[in-house]
Amino acid sequence: MDETRIIKRVSKVGIFGNVVLALFKLIAGVIGNSGAMISDAVHSLSDVFATFVAYVGVRLSQQPEDDEHPYGHERLECVAAMILGALLAVTGLGIGYTGLQKIISGEPLEVPTILPLIAAVVSIVVKEAMFWYTMHYAKKIDSPAFKADAWHHRSDAISSVGAFIGIGLAKLGFPIMDPIASLVICCFILKVAYDIFKDALDKMLDTSCGTEMEGRMMSFIIKQEGVENIDLFHTRQFGNKIYIDLEIAVKGDMSLYKAHEIAERVHNSVEQEFPNVKHIMIHVNPAD
Repeated sequence: MDETRIIKRVSKVGIFGNVVLALFKLIAGVIGNSGAMISDAVHSLSDVFATFVAYVGVRLSQQPEDDEHPYGHERLECVAAMILGALLAVTGLGIGYTGLQKIISGEPLEVPTILPLIAAVVSIVVKEAMFWYTMHYAKKIDSPAFKADAWHHRSDAISSVGAFIGIGLAKLGFPIMDPIASLVICCFILKVAYDIFKDALDKMLDTSCGTEMEGRMMSFIIKQEGVENIDLFHTRQFGNKIYIDLEIAVKGDMSLYKAHEIAERVHNSVEQEFPNVKHIMIHVNPAD
C-alpha cells in the first residue's frame, strides 16, 4: 500500500471513529449526569480536528522540491504536529477549567448513573485500538504528524481511564471525584501536548538525529572500503528526514577520480542503508 492510500485510510478511520465515539460519550455524559464524561467527549471531538490537521500536514509535506523550497516541504509535518500539540493543550486546559469551576462553586454535585461508566469502558477499548492502528501506519511511513495523532488517541484513552475512576468513585458516594477526574484528565493531556510540541520543535530547529543513530551511521561509514577516517560528522533533522555533513579521509596519494569514486560509494550506501537520510554532503580529505 502506497503512502497516499495509507494517509487517506488512517485519516478516515480516525475521523469516523472520533465522531461516533464523541457523540456517544457526550450523550452518555449529559444523560448520565457526568461532567467527567462530557469533558472526555470534548477531548474526542478535538481528535477529529487533530486528525484533519495531521492529514493536511502530511499531504503538504509530500510536495516535491521547487525553486523556492529546494530542500522540500517535510517541515510542514512538524508545523502540523505543533498545531496538534497546541490544540491538545487548549483542550486540556479547557477540561481542567471546567472541573475546577465545579469544585470551587460549592454547588451540590450530581451522582452519575451507570451509563457514563459503560461509555468510559467503550472509549478506553476503542481509543487504545485506534492508537495502535494509527501508530502502526505512522511508523510505516515515518510521519511525525500521524505519530502525534496516535498519541492524541492514547491521551483520550488515558482520559477515559481517569473518567472511569472518577465516575466510579462518585457512584460510591464521593461526587467530588467526578470533577477531580476532569483535573486528572487535564494533567495527562497537557503532558502529551508538551511531548508532541517539543518533538516537533526539535525537528524544526535542525536538532541532530541523536547519539545512538549517529553512532550507527558512523560505524557503517568507517567500514566502507577506502575510508581511512571520519574527520567530521554532523546530522540535522528536517521534518522526518535527515541531512548529513560528512568529511572522510582517504589515502593522500590517491587520484581525484578514485577519491571521488569512494565518496560516491559512501553517499549511495548511506542513503540506501538509512532510508530517512534524504541527502549526505561529503568532503574528502587526505589522510595524515
